[in-house]
Amino acid sequence: MYNTTRQLIFATNNQHKANEINAILGTAFKVCTIREAGIEIDIPEPHATLEENAREKSSTIYRLTARDCFSEDTGLEVEALGGAPGVKSARYAGEHCNTDDNIEKLLTELANQENRKARFRTVISLIENGTEKQFEGICEGAIDWKKNGEQGFGYDPIFIPSGATNSFATMSMDEKNKYSHRKKAVEKLIAYLQQKK
Repeated sequence: MYNTTRQLIFATNNQHKANEINAILGTAFKVCTIREAGIEIDIPEPHATLEENAREKSSTIYRLTARDCFSEDTGLEVEALGGAPGVKSARYAGEHCNTDDNIEKLLTELANQENRKARFRTVISLIENGTEKQFEGICEGAIDWKKNGEQGFGYDPIFIPSGATNSFATMSMDEKNKYSHRKKAVEKLIAYLQQKK
C-alpha cells in the first residue's frame, strides 16, 4: 500500500480540478492546492503546448517550495478546427472570457460542421526530488450541437465522450471518471509513484 502520509502539492488554484483529482485519488496520498499550501500565486500559461504549460506550473511551485508537486494542463482538441482550441481552451474567446463565451464561440464555429469529433487531452507534470516526469490522458468524443447538463465545468456541457449518449455535464463525478482524460493521466501518475515503493 502506498504511504498515505506522503503529501504532494497540486499546482493549481482551480478548485474544480482539485475536487476531480481528489475524487480519483481517494486515499492514495494527500494532495493540497497551491492556496492550501499557503502560496498566493497565479502561474501564467504562456506556452504553445500542454506539455510546456504543465512544466511551467510544476517547476514554478517546486522552485518556491522545494517540495514534490505536480500540475496539469488540459485542452479540448476539435478535429474540424485543426486541433483548436487546444492549449488556448480556457481563453478561447479572449483573455477575459468566461466558460459560456468559450462554448458559444466553439458552437458558432462548428454550426455547419458535420464532423463533430473531438478529444480532451490532459498532461500531468510531476516533479519529484527535482526531476520531472510527464503523464498523458486522452478521452475521445464529440461536440454536441447545444449545451446539455449542469454538472462539471469548462466544455463539459457540450462534450460527449465516446461510449456515452450524453455530455459530461449530465454525469456525476463517478460517471465522468469512467471516461475522464484527467483520470487516465492521474492513474498513470499513481502507478508510477506506487511502483517506486
